[in-house]
Amino acid sequence: MRNPRAVLGVIGGSGLYDLPGLSGVRREKVATPFGEPSDAIVIGRLGDQEIAFVARHGAGHRFTPSEIPYRANLHALKQLGATRVISVSAVGSMKEEIAPGHLALPAQYIDRTVTRPRTFFGDGIVAHVAFADPVCPQLHQHMKAACFAAGATVHAGGTYLCIEGPQFSTRAESELYRKWAIDVIGMTAMPEARLAREAELCYATLALATDYDCWREGHEAVTVAEVVATLQRNVDLAREVIRNAALGLTRLGPRSCPCAHALDAAVMTAPAQIPPAARARVALLLGDRFRA
Repeated sequence: MRNPRAVLGVIGGSGLYDLPGLSGVRREKVATPFGEPSDAIVIGRLGDQEIAFVARHGAGHRFTPSEIPYRANLHALKQLGATRVISVSAVGSMKEEIAPGHLALPAQYIDRTVTRPRTFFGDGIVAHVAFADPVCPQLHQHMKAACFAAGATVHAGGTYLCIEGPQFSTRAESELYRKWAIDVIGMTAMPEARLAREAELCYATLALATDYDCWREGHEAVTVAEVVATLQRNVDLAREVIRNAALGLTRLGPRSCPCAHALDAAVMTAPAQIPPAARARVALLLGDRFRA
């Protein structure tokens, strides 16, 4: 594998690349054992921090939420040396106080997706990582400070419900989800967060509230036009948050969170029983574990 370079990964729309002060910008194609990422990785430097960006839906927004190559995206970031990942995504608000234009930093997820590959393992090797607290606590607090520094209205904590999509919810579904006391609803956090944990990457979601889904009385059903319009108004704010997070990343110091050691006791398969192909496929994730 190549030498680690980019220590902060950012997954989101292509508009995030235009950070003030980002220099040495280049595009790099990365091949992974799980296929090609959504697009070439955009790499640049902000101060002393190198950042790798992945356009989640590909150039021109070509992939539906279920078609996104989540495994390839995260594996590519790890190949480039990323240890922390900020995931930026549009969400619907499920609470009155989270108004369109506000930001949210969920701490929990509920996964309602059904068709997406959700593990790097299988086909001869089994691993069970702990996932009770899916968001890195250190990165979560760091992102909270970055939001405040940008002057954003941010709601820290709460739960992100991830649905399969690509359709938005029915009114009946929206009312049901509200009874679950969730905070925001989206289509992309899962299996992204699961895979980040398996890859021992610190992970946090920066959620941009674009609408009230369809639950709010007197509020029209969510439309693509509404989502895009709100996102366009908030892209500068999201970029400023990411910029703050990147410039302040050195203050976090070495990782001391459980994310960095998620695989230490997770692999159940006896080393002698792991097929060579499976071992090669997850070699980057396993590191020195089981190395002959």
